[in-house]
Amino acid sequence: MSDLASFLLRFAFNFAVTILLVRFIYYPSTHNKRYVFTFLAFNTMIYFVLSFLTSIEIGIVAGFGLFAIFTILRYRTDPIPVREMTYLFVIVALPVMNSSNANSDLWPQLVAANLFILAILFVLEKEWGFHFEASKRIVYEKIELVRPDRYAELKADLEERTGLKVKRVIVGKMNFLRDTAELTVYYDDVAQEGWLNAGDPVAVLYNGDDGNS
Repeated sequence: MSDLASFLLRFAFNFAVTILLVRFIYYPSTHNKRYVFTFLAFNTMIYFVLSFLTSIEIGIVAGFGLFAIFTILRYRTDPIPVREMTYLFVIVALPVMNSSNANSDLWPQLVAANLFILAILFVLEKEWGFHFEASKRIVYEKIELVRPDRYAELKADLEERTGLKVKRVIVGKMNFLRDTAELTVYYDDVAQEGWLNAGDPVAVLYNGDDGNS
Protein backbone atom coordinates (compact mmCIF):
# COMPACT_ATOMS: atom_id res chain seq x y z
CA MET A 1 0.00 0.00 0.00
CA SER A 2 1.33 3.45 -0.96
CA ASP A 3 2.03 6.10 1.64
CA LEU A 4 -0.85 8.25 0.35
CA ALA A 5 -3.32 5.36 0.47
CA SER A 6 -2.19 4.45 3.99
CA PHE A 7 -2.50 8.08 5.08
CA LEU A 8 -6.04 8.39 3.69
CA LEU A 9 -7.09 5.03 5.13
CA ARG A 10 -5.87 5.96 8.62
CA PHE A 11 -7.57 9.36 8.39
CA ALA A 12 -10.86 7.79 7.27
CA PHE A 13 -10.70 5.30 10.13
CA ASN A 14 -9.92 7.99 12.72
CA PHE A 15 -12.67 10.31 11.43
CA ALA A 16 -15.22 7.48 11.32
CA VAL A 17 -14.53 6.61 14.95
CA THR A 18 -14.85 10.29 15.89
CA ILE A 19 -18.18 10.62 14.06
CA LEU A 20 -19.50 7.53 15.84
CA LEU A 21 -18.39 8.96 19.18
CA VAL A 22 -19.80 12.46 18.67
CA ARG A 23 -22.96 11.71 16.69
CA PHE A 24 -24.13 8.45 18.22
CA ILE A 25 -22.78 8.56 21.81
CA TYR A 26 -22.25 12.19 22.88
CA TYR A 27 -25.02 13.99 21.00
CA PRO A 28 -27.97 11.62 21.78
CA SER A 29 -27.16 11.93 25.50
CA THR A 30 -26.80 15.71 25.64
CA HIS A 31 -28.54 17.09 22.50
CA ASN A 32 -25.96 19.85 22.71
CA LYS A 33 -24.59 21.10 19.38
CA ARG A 34 -22.30 23.74 20.88
CA TYR A 35 -19.22 21.50 21.03
CA VAL A 36 -19.72 19.34 17.92
CA PHE A 37 -17.72 21.76 15.75
CA THR A 38 -14.93 21.94 18.36
CA PHE A 39 -14.68 18.16 18.73
CA LEU A 40 -14.53 17.44 15.00
CA ALA A 41 -12.19 20.35 14.22
CA PHE A 42 -9.77 19.45 17.04
CA ASN A 43 -9.70 15.81 16.04
CA THR A 44 -9.10 16.50 12.35
CA MET A 45 -6.40 19.13 12.82
CA ILE A 46 -4.49 17.20 15.47
CA TYR A 47 -4.56 14.07 13.31
CA PHE A 48 -3.09 15.89 10.30
CA VAL A 49 -0.47 17.73 12.34
CA LEU A 50 0.70 14.59 14.13
CA SER A 51 0.74 12.60 10.89
CA PHE A 52 3.06 15.14 9.27
CA LEU A 53 5.23 15.39 12.38
CA THR A 54 5.69 11.63 12.29
CA SER A 55 6.29 11.53 8.53
CA ILE A 56 9.10 14.09 8.65
CA GLU A 57 10.65 12.31 11.63
CA ILE A 58 10.38 15.18 14.07
CA GLY A 59 9.38 12.55 16.52
CA ILE A 60 6.34 11.43 18.47
CA VAL A 61 7.58 13.37 21.52
CA ALA A 62 6.81 16.62 19.72
CA GLY A 63 3.40 15.24 18.88
CA PHE A 64 2.64 14.47 22.49
CA GLY A 65 3.82 17.97 23.39
CA LEU A 66 1.22 19.40 21.03
CA PHE A 67 -1.33 16.99 22.47
CA ALA A 68 -0.58 18.29 25.97
CA ILE A 69 -1.03 21.89 24.85
CA PHE A 70 -4.45 21.19 23.41
CA THR A 71 -5.47 19.11 26.42
CA ILE A 72 -4.88 21.91 28.94
CA LEU A 73 -6.49 24.52 26.70
CA ARG A 74 -9.38 26.38 28.32
CA TYR A 75 -11.73 28.94 26.82
CA ARG A 76 -11.66 31.89 29.23
CA THR A 77 -14.87 33.43 27.94
CA ASP A 78 -16.84 30.16 27.87
CA PRO A 79 -15.74 27.56 30.46
CA ILE A 80 -16.18 23.98 29.27
CA PRO A 81 -18.15 21.67 31.61
CA VAL A 82 -16.35 18.63 33.02
CA ARG A 83 -18.36 16.26 30.80
CA GLU A 84 -17.34 18.12 27.63
CA MET A 85 -13.74 18.40 28.84
CA THR A 86 -13.69 14.61 29.20
CA TYR A 87 -14.98 14.18 25.65
CA LEU A 88 -12.45 16.74 24.43
CA PHE A 89 -9.66 14.72 26.05
CA VAL A 90 -10.87 11.57 24.26
CA ILE A 91 -11.30 13.45 20.96
CA VAL A 92 -7.72 14.78 21.23
CA ALA A 93 -6.30 11.40 22.29
CA LEU A 94 -7.84 9.50 19.36
CA PRO A 95 -5.76 11.12 16.59
CA VAL A 96 -2.62 10.80 18.72
CA MET A 97 -3.24 7.07 18.93
CA ASN A 98 -4.47 6.55 15.38
CA SER A 99 -1.82 8.65 13.62
CA SER A 100 0.99 6.67 15.24
CA ASN A 101 0.02 3.48 13.41
CA ALA A 102 2.88 3.35 10.91
CA ASN A 103 3.17 -0.42 11.16
CA SER A 104 0.39 -2.32 9.39
CA ASP A 105 0.85 -5.18 11.85
CA LEU A 106 -0.70 -2.97 14.53
CA TRP A 107 -4.05 -2.57 12.77
CA PRO A 108 -5.86 -5.31 14.77
CA GLN A 109 -4.77 -3.77 18.09
CA LEU A 110 -5.64 -0.28 16.87
CA VAL A 111 -9.11 -1.28 15.75
CA ALA A 112 -9.68 -3.15 19.01
CA ALA A 113 -8.56 -0.13 21.08
CA ASN A 114 -10.94 2.21 19.22
CA LEU A 115 -13.83 -0.22 19.59
CA PHE A 116 -13.15 -0.57 23.31
CA ILE A 117 -13.17 3.22 23.72
CA LEU A 118 -16.50 3.51 21.90
CA ALA A 119 -18.01 0.63 23.87
CA ILE A 120 -16.90 1.99 27.26
CA LEU A 121 -18.22 5.50 26.56
CA PHE A 122 -21.48 4.06 25.24
CA VAL A 123 -21.97 2.01 28.41
CA LEU A 124 -21.15 4.99 30.62
CA GLU A 125 -23.60 7.23 28.75
CA LYS A 126 -26.33 4.62 29.08
CA GLU A 127 -25.57 4.43 32.83
CA TRP A 128 -25.68 0.64 32.75
CA GLY A 129 -24.74 -0.46 36.25
CA PHE A 130 -24.16 3.12 37.40
CA HIS A 131 -26.29 5.78 39.01
CA PHE A 132 -25.39 9.38 38.24
CA GLU A 133 -26.66 12.42 40.08
CA ALA A 134 -26.78 15.71 38.19
CA SER A 135 -26.69 19.17 39.76
CA LYS A 136 -27.47 22.73 38.79
CA ARG A 137 -26.60 26.02 40.49
CA ILE A 138 -29.56 28.37 40.68
CA VAL A 139 -29.95 31.98 41.82
CA TYR A 140 -33.24 31.95 43.71
CA GLU A 141 -35.29 35.00 44.76
CA LYS A 142 -37.78 33.53 47.23
CA ILE A 143 -35.38 33.94 50.10
CA GLU A 144 -38.16 33.52 52.66
CA LEU A 145 -38.30 29.82 51.72
CA VAL A 146 -34.58 29.32 52.32
CA ARG A 147 -35.07 28.18 55.91
CA PRO A 148 -34.70 24.74 57.51
CA ASP A 149 -38.35 24.72 58.63
CA ARG A 150 -39.57 25.52 55.08
CA TYR A 151 -37.36 23.07 53.22
CA ALA A 152 -40.32 21.06 51.91
CA GLU A 153 -41.87 24.23 50.45
CA LEU A 154 -38.56 25.23 48.86
CA LYS A 155 -38.14 21.82 47.26
CA ALA A 156 -41.73 21.78 45.97
CA ASP A 157 -41.36 25.28 44.49
CA LEU A 158 -38.14 24.31 42.70
CA GLU A 159 -39.73 21.17 41.28
CA GLU A 160 -42.74 23.12 40.03
CA ARG A 161 -40.67 25.86 38.40
CA THR A 162 -37.94 23.68 36.87
CA GLY A 163 -39.87 20.49 36.10
CA LEU A 164 -37.07 18.45 37.70
CA LYS A 165 -37.51 15.80 40.37
CA VAL A 166 -35.33 17.43 43.03
CA LYS A 167 -33.54 15.06 45.42
CA ARG A 168 -31.86 17.62 47.66
CA VAL A 169 -30.93 21.27 47.84
CA ILE A 170 -27.76 22.84 49.26
CA VAL A 171 -27.82 26.54 50.15
CA GLY A 172 -24.74 28.57 49.19
CA LYS A 173 -24.27 32.33 49.30
CA MET A 174 -27.18 34.50 50.44
CA ASN A 175 -27.58 38.15 49.47
CA PHE A 176 -30.00 39.87 51.81
CA LEU A 177 -29.52 43.20 50.04
CA ARG A 178 -30.99 41.76 46.84
CA ASP A 179 -33.04 39.03 48.56
CA THR A 180 -31.44 36.19 46.60
CA ALA A 181 -29.78 32.93 47.49
CA GLU A 182 -27.47 30.70 45.47
CA LEU A 183 -28.71 27.12 45.56
CA THR A 184 -27.28 23.85 44.25
CA VAL A 185 -30.11 21.57 43.16
CA TYR A 186 -29.43 17.82 42.82
CA TYR A 187 -31.59 15.55 40.66
CA ASP A 188 -31.43 12.22 38.81
CA ASP A 189 -32.85 12.89 35.37
CA VAL A 190 -29.76 13.98 33.44
CA ALA A 191 -31.72 14.02 30.17
CA GLN A 192 -33.64 17.10 31.37
CA GLU A 193 -30.50 19.05 32.24
CA GLY A 194 -29.93 20.55 28.79
CA TRP A 195 -33.01 22.78 28.61
CA LEU A 196 -32.37 24.63 31.89
CA ASN A 197 -29.95 27.35 30.72
CA ALA A 198 -27.41 24.73 29.65
CA GLY A 199 -24.98 27.37 28.44
CA ASP A 200 -24.88 29.29 31.72
CA PRO A 201 -22.88 28.29 34.83
CA VAL A 202 -25.74 29.54 37.03
CA ALA A 203 -29.42 29.44 36.15
CA VAL A 204 -31.56 32.32 37.38
CA LEU A 205 -35.08 31.85 38.69
CA TYR A 206 -36.95 35.14 39.01
CA ASN A 207 -40.59 36.11 38.86
CA GLY A 208 -41.05 38.93 36.37
CA ASP A 209 -37.33 39.71 36.23
CA ASP A 210 -34.56 38.91 33.77
CA GLY A 211 -31.94 38.45 36.45
CA ASN A 212 -29.98 41.60 35.57
CA SER A 213 -31.34 43.90 38.24
